[in-house]
Amino acid sequence: MKLNFKNSAIIIVLVFLNSFKIFAQEKVEQWNRFEIKLQHHNKGNSFNDVQLSAKFFNSDTTFFVSGFYDGNDIFKIRFMPQEIGKWNYIILSNIDSFNNKKGSFECIKATGKNHGIIKVSDTYYFKHADGKNYYPFGTTAYAWQHMGNELQEETLRSLKKSGFNKVRMCVFPKDYTLVKEEPIFYPFEVKKIETDTKGKKVFTWDFEKFNPLFFQHLEERIDDLAKLGIEADLILFHPYDKGRWGFDSMPNDINLKYLKYLTARLASFKNIWWSLANEWDFLKAKTVKDWDLLTKTVVKNDPYMHMCSIHGSTSTYYNYWKPEFTHVSIQDEAPVLNSYSAATLRNIYKKPIVFDEVGYEGNLKSRWGRHSPEQMTHLVWNGIIAGTYVTHGETYMFHNEKDTIYWADGGSFKGTSWKRISFLRDIVEEAPEPLFMADISRDLNTASAGKGYYLIYFGNEVNESWFFNLPKKNGDLEKLKPGTKFKVEIIDTWDMTITTHPITFETKAIDNYRFYDKDMKDIRLPLKPYIALRITEIH
Repeated sequence: MKLNFKNSAIIIVLVFLNSFKIFAQEKVEQWNRFEIKLQHHNKGNSFNDVQLSAKFFNSDTTFFVSGFYDGNDIFKIRFMPQEIGKWNYIILSNIDSFNNKKGSFECIKATGKNHGIIKVSDTYYFKHADGKNYYPFGTTAYAWQHMGNELQEETLRSLKKSGFNKVRMCVFPKDYTLVKEEPIFYPFEVKKIETDTKGKKVFTWDFEKFNPLFFQHLEERIDDLAKLGIEADLILFHPYDKGRWGFDSMPNDINLKYLKYLTARLASFKNIWWSLANEWDFLKAKTVKDWDLLTKTVVKNDPYMHMCSIHGSTSTYYNYWKPEFTHVSIQDEAPVLNSYSAATLRNIYKKPIVFDEVGYEGNLKSRWGRHSPEQMTHLVWNGIIAGTYVTHGETYMFHNEKDTIYWADGGSFKGTSWKRISFLRDIVEEAPEPLFMADISRDLNTASAGKGYYLIYFGNEVNESWFFNLPKKNGDLEKLKPGTKFKVEIIDTWDMTITTHPITFETKAIDNYRFYDKDMKDIRLPLKPYIALRITEIH
């Protein structure tokens, strides 16, 4: 039997323990998946009847991981090792042939672009497990993995060239004005399909049995994203069902069973984020108490503590101070109409802020889907200057509602802001540290990335010239001193050009809050909006 374990340095071995077969890897890279594959024929419902888990441990760390049934008499246990060296495991099960079976494998050092899972860093930011800074420059493609295979492949090609490193996507299929396609697979087994008087399909589900093909396909696409260096921000529930399938109104016992099965399958994927819901307040079948329970269920069943949040409708904020939420996921355009409002929100929550919807670039009649590309780019810049993050989306419709709209279906980008956002990502990743506003209460344009690095964004302003000046304050860092020399680069955020200004500037204090050039030198600026300056110290 040949097994294909993606994204791992693998040697497959077949271990015989009392005539019992375990298919597993002998070696796996740090933060990649170690998988145990077990075979057993059960006459009943294997999703309910079989209890399966494993204890993984090394010299000083222990993890308990749930297993799952993958169909065709196959059971699996997955584990993501985070420390190199030898790991041991013991299988725990109510199936005698599984129970108490033992084994081990070696976790080897990560290679290439494997930087590990994302964690919160320094209150407001994100880092990979290996310490590499991560800046989420995401896009939205809610139902892309439910489209036809050809369109899915087109989506992956588009993402590969885009520069995006996070994708918001729904686990369940979507029924909405602009996305009506029937999914390839369903998450549960179908008992029967009937047709009502209007010709509409009516599904009766067997909620006691998952459809492994649905989840296998989802896993394949998550792995495809991992190859591109993209995080899968998985939306676990959404209100865009409207009775077509009924996944938005399942009873809580089924919701909990679904979450436990999903986390058992996916928690070992390093590029997973959990988003409990999109527009949670529109799911009328669930209360805030329900959402709290569902959130705690996900966190409890994820031993690796991936990123986790919940997303409301416009200006609907959950209690993001709850410890289960690693970051704030917001649908609100108002805070990024300027940078300081976004920065203020960051200071209130004391967590990373991700504006996962501020409207989309497009031409829809709905106000949320008709940003110009300039406006979309501008909102992302405002969020970045504030030390927060803004997610992109695209909603162009040129013919009718059957158009392939990236925001829902994926496919190819038809707009132009995505190129400018990729350009901005390069600028942000070249900075020595994450950005924050240097003097939030006094300076509305200037961000800092530590000592000797500033990024100033003028937004909609059209300026002929600018006197060199910087705030004395630099967040909580050491204040700027007189006699410091700087170079200035002019960034055209729309034309994506960076021009080095030929003059060196030297700071001189004018008052207790502001430094200008000692000779009051100024800079000629292009007479156009969306200009930024990168100012770096000359040593």
